[in-house]
Amino acid sequence: MGTPQQYPEEILRSVTVSDFDIDIHEVTNSQFATFVDETGYVTTAEKPQVGFDVPGAAVFMPPSIGHPNWWRFVEGANWKNPEGPKSNIQQQGNYPVVQVSFEDALAYARWAKRDLPTEAQWEFAAKANSETRYVWGDVRSPDGKEMANTWQGAFPIQNTNEDGFDLRAPVGCYPANSFGLHDMIGNVWEWTKSETGQSSEATIYAIKGGSYLCAENYCARYRSAARQFQEADLPTNHIGFRTVSPSNPTPIR
Repeated sequence: MGTPQQYPEEILRSVTVSDFDIDIHEVTNSQFATFVDETGYVTTAEKPQVGFDVPGAAVFMPPSIGHPNWWRFVEGANWKNPEGPKSNIQQQGNYPVVQVSFEDALAYARWAKRDLPTEAQWEFAAKANSETRYVWGDVRSPDGKEMANTWQGAFPIQNTNEDGFDLRAPVGCYPANSFGLHDMIGNVWEWTKSETGQSSEATIYAIKGGSYLCAENYCARYRSAARQFQEADLPTNHIGFRTVSPSNPTPIR
């Protein structure tokens, strides 16, 4: 796991994993809707949030003079309204579900009789035996062809949308890796069940793969070795998940 080429937290290390299977793409809005319809599950973002006392979640918005922060709490943002009440997922059944907390993702996995991947499982699946900087090679966009849904331009103020998408993209619209897996890089970050121990005040898990907000001038974590840390109870509009076979499943808390 890891690489010596980028960030300190990507330190090279050796890990062994047993056989497992993993979803070929992120869990979609349609799949998550079926889960909610059958169980009546209410997600974290649909409940009053600590510090705000209203339902909602974090949404990325390009900064402005009046609002310099690009992450804002938006009342009413949830998996059905990822950017807030004025947004929806109509005609986006095959897009990755977002605005799901770690608990939400784990609940879906349990319902599907599966589990969330460990960071090691996820990275092994993403690398697909490759040894290059990106799974497809050492050049991010070979011959000008975008290989994943990322940010083109100067983040966070200019997105040229050369890949054709301003936000999330439908699952599977970019080439699969040699294991036949789509969207392991870009589109949305993905939850893993590996805790990072980064904070004594909140449970932090590793998320993997980067998202449509990763750019060459900022973050650059649209690589299989990259890792980011996320509070378990913080849903956002650029984090989703996929599931694995339930080898050593995570206990329900």
